[in-house]
Amino acid sequence: MPIKNRFAELLPEITAWRHDIHVHPELGFDTHRTSALVADKLKDFGVDEITTGIGRTGVVGVIHGKSNTSGRVIGLRADMDALPIIEATGLPYASQTEGKMHACGHDGHTAMLLGAAKYLAETRNFDGKVVLIFQPAEEGGGGGKEMVDDGMMDRWGVQEVYGMHNAPGLPVGEFFLRPGPLMASADDFVIDVTGKGSHAAEPHQGIDTTLVSSHIVIALQSIASRNIDPMEQVVVSVCAFRTDTEAFNIIPQTVRLRGTVRTLSAEVRDLAEERLRAIATGTAAMMGAQADVEYTRGYPVTVNSHDHAHYAADAAEKIAGKVVRDVTPIMAAEDFSYMLEARPGAYVFIGNGEGAMVHHPEYNFNDEAIPAGCSWFAELVESRMPAA
Repeated sequence: MPIKNRFAELLPEITAWRHDIHVHPELGFDTHRTSALVADKLKDFGVDEITTGIGRTGVVGVIHGKSNTSGRVIGLRADMDALPIIEATGLPYASQTEGKMHACGHDGHTAMLLGAAKYLAETRNFDGKVVLIFQPAEEGGGGGKEMVDDGMMDRWGVQEVYGMHNAPGLPVGEFFLRPGPLMASADDFVIDVTGKGSHAAEPHQGIDTTLVSSHIVIALQSIASRNIDPMEQVVVSVCAFRTDTEAFNIIPQTVRLRGTVRTLSAEVRDLAEERLRAIATGTAAMMGAQADVEYTRGYPVTVNSHDHAHYAADAAEKIAGKVVRDVTPIMAAEDFSYMLEARPGAYVFIGNGEGAMVHHPEYNFNDEAIPAGCSWFAELVESRMPAA
């Protein structure tokens, strides 16, 4: 089945919703305007149940099919939050809020799920229930975890859950996924190195924390090259190196390192943390300094169920005619992972065409992808819960 005709008809309307959300970006859990817009649209569509305030500012809607003999309940998720970026697109619908921008396409994800909701509420050509999940705070806030912790899965009896993200650089409207790990876990670390400050002309009188910290930065790269199986994947990146002085002639007393660790399995994640702590503290001690490590676990690995990745790919194939079922995992992270830890399901990428990458001031969601994205949500429901 190709793109559903109804979405071609609805494209101008869905695009208008997307542009309205783009003009008014909101960060983290402060998605009050967006959440209200979503709830109002769902009400207009005739969605059977609408609940706000799940996971603080999340919205959940429920659509009943023509029958419910299957007892199946499927969750469909879209994220709503923007990023703290100054937009540089020059679009007529560019952000009107200084320092905030939909630079990751969450405005498009929300609009596509709203489009699918309108269609499903009109047709109800399925046997079961659809739970529409509009989530705040994907960009570092853990809104997915908040909604799960709020009892969302049990409250609405969600049995399987699906999500989608646009992918710049891939053909518009084509789909990409894989069973198993698709996106990485994301952990943060802070390493505080303490030595003995001194005059730069008399380094022998102190313990040089810049030298110690530089050795730590280099030694941390041995985690990927010497501690982890070469067939596994891990990224250890030190992204900030800050001393307690900016003078030209002072060896600093302290240095703070900040960075991130990305992995695709729980076992590698544990080993990477263990080695990071040992390397930092051991290297510092060897050179007469002290290193204190603060390691914070962030989003877990996004893992697609093998069966549900197959269902998602089959639905995509009906829409796009072609789907890449074994795309290479990426080391970015996604808090849809919390929903996949709670229920089996799958996450897919939809091509956004050429243009700026996500999290860039010139990025823009491609409205040409809307019909395919809406159709995938709808096809997934109708194929997983065929009408009795």
